[in-house]
Amino acid sequence: MNNGNEIFALRLKSLRQESGLSQKILGIKAGIDEFVSSTRINRYEQAVHTADYTIVQKIAEVLNAPTAYFYSDDDDVAQLLLQYHRSTAKKKKEILKIVFSA
Repeated sequence: MNNGNEIFALRLKSLRQESGLSQKILGIKAGIDEFVSSTRINRYEQAVHTADYTIVQKIAEVLNAPTAYFYSDDDDVAQLLLQYHRSTAKKKKEILKIVFSA
């Protein structure tokens, strides 16, 4: 991957498709005006435009992902962030115990 905007674009499209949301519905749920939501999300997914951090936070919330997932330049770290974020509190404690005891 070349740059942060391309990384964001690929991860956004992947998570959106995984969630089963259309570009329009994702945009609306993230607080983007319904008349431009599909176009805006499409432009983000095509890496034509860069979403500001506040919009990324809202998109992350809708897609149940940490904001950092969209910015990590390491795919493995991004997946760890996503899995940790989606884990139960008990599982998070177990993960942290393993990480910090190593």
